Amino acid sequence: MSFPPLSGGFDHDLRGKRVLIAGAGGFIGGHLARRALERGAAFVRCADVKLLEDWYQVHIGCENLILDLARLADCRIACEDVDVVFNLAADMGGMGFIENNKALCMLSVLINTHLLMASRDADVERFFFSSSACVYNAEKQRDADVVPLREEDAYPALPEDGYGWEKLFSERMCRHFREDFGLETRVARFHNIYGPHGTFSGGREKAPAAICRKVIEAKYSGTGSIEIWGDGTQTRSFTYIDDCLDGIELIHGGPVTEPLNLGSRELVTIERLVEIVEDIAAVRLVRDYRLDAPQGVAGRNSDNTQILAAYDWEPTTALSDGMERTYAWIHDRMVSWDRFAERMRAPLTMQSPWPDSFSPTSSTGPTSPARDNT
Repeated sequence: MSFPPLSGGFDHDLRGKRVLIAGAGGFIGGHLARRALERGAAFVRCADVKLLEDWYQVHIGCENLILDLARLADCRIACEDVDVVFNLAADMGGMGFIENNKALCMLSVLINTHLLMASRDADVERFFFSSSACVYNAEKQRDADVVPLREEDAYPALPEDGYGWEKLFSERMCRHFREDFGLETRVARFHNIYGPHGTFSGGREKAPAAICRKVIEAKYSGTGSIEIWGDGTQTRSFTYIDDCLDGIELIHGGPVTEPLNLGSRELVTIERLVEIVEDIAAVRLVRDYRLDAPQGVAGRNSDNTQILAAYDWEPTTALSDGMERTYAWIHDRMVSWDRFAERMRAPLTMQSPWPDSFSPTSSTGPTSPARDNT
């Protein structure tokens, strides 16, 4: 597999490094573990609170550990004898989850705090924290025709309640561990990462995966309708997983110490996102708008001025291309489970484990409680 060249002050690649992926059982963490192996890391330790059969991907070239990283003792085990830490571990999900589980989201502060402490004590060379665009001031996101969010727009602080506050506080923890203890920290603010090998049912899924699932369900059930949260005019940008991995490498390895946006600039309405998936599925559906459902801010987009200036790079995958790959992956799993359930004379249950839910090289699991940042 080939990757884009790393540019603009890249000074810390993974070749020959001993790497910890915290939250490796989740969506982004599973992909990053594979990337670390492909980049030539000498050793990759993967840690997650979930049982192995519930990890979205499991790689035989990694040391795979079940650890509760909210506990300092488990973080010390995870950080032992590693050079680089990537923290993608968090209790999180889509808007429906984070609006109804603010305390659980806030408790993820224990994960980052304890990982920072363990990394400092283990003399880790570099620490990467996965933050979120949910840190941005809500007052700047009240219009669907939103001005792209710059890094400085996080202050004065008014982030998403619960989840956004935890991310913003953890960003500050990274800064102060760098300033006070000399631990090299890097922070990326993710903007709606999507792609294959992630959750698409159960309540923690985000809009791209949820819409793929709903379109597939409507197409195969013959209902001809789809439920949309809100009136469809909310706007977002969505970042494909491959672009996310490239951005993580650049931000982790480069000299910029302040948080950087990692997001696409392709702004679309939720209505347009549904249309893209309809085009892929070759179907047209009647809308059922749920105006009382969680909707988040009216509009959010990424200003990429700083990452372009620092690394001459920004995400490039078109939403239609990324959604086509995501839809195909979700479709294959839903259809394969439907056939399996039919053979077993059982109804289709989206919460049930998929037939291929675990293999030695790569797996997709159900939506059990997650410590994963998407």
